[in-house]
Amino acid sequence: MIKIGIIGGAGYTAGELIRLLINHPEAEIVFINSSSHAGNRVTDVHEGLYGETDLRFTDRLPLDEIDCLFFCTAHGDTRKFIESHNLPEGLRVIDLSMDYRLKAEGNDFVYGLPELNRRATCTALHVANPGCFATCIQLGLLPLAKHLMLNDDIMVNAITGSTGAGVKPGATSHFSWRNNNLSVYKAFEHQHVPEIRQSLKQLQNSFDSSIDFIPYRGDFPRGIFATIVVKNKCSIEELTRIYEEYYAEDSFTFLVDKNIDLKQVVNTNKCLLHLEKHGDKLLIISCIDNLLKGASGQAVHNMNLMFNLEETVGLRLKPSAF
Repeated sequence: MIKIGIIGGAGYTAGELIRLLINHPEAEIVFINSSSHAGNRVTDVHEGLYGETDLRFTDRLPLDEIDCLFFCTAHGDTRKFIESHNLPEGLRVIDLSMDYRLKAEGNDFVYGLPELNRRATCTALHVANPGCFATCIQLGLLPLAKHLMLNDDIMVNAITGSTGAGVKPGATSHFSWRNNNLSVYKAFEHQHVPEIRQSLKQLQNSFDSSIDFIPYRGDFPRGIFATIVVKNKCSIEELTRIYEEYYAEDSFTFLVDKNIDLKQVVNTNKCLLHLEKHGDKLLIISCIDNLLKGASGQAVHNMNLMFNLEETVGLRLKPSAF
């Protein structure tokens, strides 16, 4: 059994991670650290887990008792923790924040997008889990980058559910504002664009085009639905072949010949892709669950790879399709 520790256990991603791990046949949660909830039952916060666990939050950090440590912390807090604690040698770390996603001197974290860095993840000690928007958009573009086809500006529109804003209430996540509403935020300046660019350049070093990304706040709880438009002269048949070939060995990313919708992926670790050709423009539709494929599901996928398990273990989930 893989002995697990979780730091930052009260948020949406932590709740989903706990749900996945208590039902994972090869994992055992040793501790869930939360100073603000220490001593309380996990089900006091994550009420959807009633009847599934009697775990309690703790303020202890028995790092020497675990094999893998997950960080479900606010951006900046993982780096502070690692710099102020001596982690046991050989302890594997999976960080769900954005602290180590971008390559920098002294950063030994592997960028944990399995469809891009599977082999490196299998031998990694430290993994940086990708961002939710970044995951959805990159999976729509990686096959093109591999074939050096990204030579013009990329237009992206993507809408995310309210859980993407985190568990702490705010003006733009309040039900009476969000319901039956739609809004743009961080147009052209979203924090996930640099990691998208980094991954595309990993496959296509010459890539220097603009990524014109317009994010939207949706009036639904979870999921990301993205439309991507790029110029491409290849036929739809050739593009279909390229995408199917790229994802042939991947367990969670699928090219679908029919138009897709968000409910097909909500509550799963899947990404669905659909391609359409309109003149010299290629429309790529990509959708994921932001809390699973975009966060906790992908983190468990990375754990499976790091511990040499079959990658779908604990992640065979039914979508909320109706």
